[in-house]
Amino acid sequence: MMVAENTHSRLFLLFLFSILTLSTSPAMPLHPEVQSTGYPTTATLDVSATLAQAHLALSYRPPSSTELPSHLLPYDPSSAISVYLHSRDFLPSFVGSSAHGHPDYKALTLARLFRDDARVRSIAVRATLAFGAVADSVLNPNTDVEALQIAAVNSIMGSVISGASMGSGEYFSRVGVGSPPKPLYMILDTGSDVSWVQCLPCAVCYEQSDPVFDPSDSSSYTLLSCDSSLCHSLALSACRNSTYSSSGPAAAADERCLYQVMYGDGSYTVGDFATETLTFGGSASVSEVAMGCGHDNEGVFDGAAGLLGLGGGPLSFPTQISARSITYCLVDRDSNASSILNISTAASTPSSTLTAPLLRNPLLNTFYYVELTGISVGGKMLPIPPSAFAIDESSGAGGVIVDSGTSVTRLQEAAYATLRDDFQAQMEALPPAERMIPFDTCYNLSSRASVKVPSVAFHFPEGKALLLPAKNYMIPVNDEGTYCLAFAPSPVAFSIIGNVQQQGTRVIFDLVNDRVGFTPDMC
Repeated sequence: MMVAENTHSRLFLLFLFSILTLSTSPAMPLHPEVQSTGYPTTATLDVSATLAQAHLALSYRPPSSTELPSHLLPYDPSSAISVYLHSRDFLPSFVGSSAHGHPDYKALTLARLFRDDARVRSIAVRATLAFGAVADSVLNPNTDVEALQIAAVNSIMGSVISGASMGSGEYFSRVGVGSPPKPLYMILDTGSDVSWVQCLPCAVCYEQSDPVFDPSDSSSYTLLSCDSSLCHSLALSACRNSTYSSSGPAAAADERCLYQVMYGDGSYTVGDFATETLTFGGSASVSEVAMGCGHDNEGVFDGAAGLLGLGGGPLSFPTQISARSITYCLVDRDSNASSILNISTAASTPSSTLTAPLLRNPLLNTFYYVELTGISVGGKMLPIPPSAFAIDESSGAGGVIVDSGTSVTRLQEAAYATLRDDFQAQMEALPPAERMIPFDTCYNLSSRASVKVPSVAFHFPEGKALLLPAKNYMIPVNDEGTYCLAFAPSPVAFSIIGNVQQQGTRVIFDLVNDRVGFTPDMC
């Protein structure tokens, strides 16, 4: 009996000691350092550094000259073509431009978000048309989108986003067009196929940084016939008598090929379809590139002379030159530093690169799809089935696009809701802030120099994962220290990995082996 009592006493003392120990020891973290994924549960967001960079972006004043300094002309002997990419917010100014006239960082953010919404809806219209029906959510913007448009217009001085806003890409490069080459700023877009420039004479031309291209000044400009295979590859084409002159060999008057490209947001370009010589980096030239010479161009293109299509379709520039790989690395969107894009005829992937399957959608061969199997937050896999990110074999809908022109990553609606709810649950200790469309998860970090946030990672087949830096998903939206989770729901049933999440990561599209590569910290 005495033994039993002593045992009970010892158990009671042990229990009491454990209670006292827990009450005086430091609190255990809500999430241990490593959980089911084997990746860190938190990431450090440097609030001071990102806000300082935002202020520098706002105060940046571009040069008035449209010429780049000669020392910036790139040359990479291992690549067929190597060019610098520049954020559209840091292009040289042009007459009438108010791209750098934002009164504060919130206005700059609203301008970016408005362009981004136009971009996403443009992609969504193209996708749903290919699948046989256009979703009501694409054709009929909700009140949130309308509110974003009103807020953007009210916040921005001038007419940067007035009229039909064309969301064709956020990165530009200097490309020589014609013989002799005329240097022009062109949008480099992995979500488009047909390349084009504005041409004289103009029926309708928007304002651009450079003089409008005059095909009569180029000895290599050649109109294409309606009977040509290149003309037949266009989604929208027509034949018409020749109206515009050129100094190069022309198609017969009744055989001239006309092109039209619609971007789904009301923007379009119409004109002659021709071949021309393009020069990159001041030295590498490619002749007989099929491209549009646009005489009627509607939309606000923020000073670009045109667009170089880097998509996967038959008329894209990489397809025309039989490229084996496309590689780019995007620097911080608030930095005036340049990033580099390589288009190579030799496939090469660094050994440190994480690779995932590059998928093809026969109904939308323009876009580059990646096989995404899941997303983790705070080191734990979210309960999202892989089917949420898969391409539907019967309809072609769904899937995950890697796009350099979209800024904010869009996730299929249910997947986004799961990520948002889990992220919010792990951020309860931080003060919330008012939402900014399309963001609904925002925090007031004005009193902090740095903060720990839940880690976020994209997961791919074979157990591979891309762990995102905190600044690639928690971004400032104003000058006061409001930060928002840079994810949003997709208007249709597919997802897009945008350029905010790609910043600082070298992205490689291996077109031969059908792989997408990601190499962090390789800019």
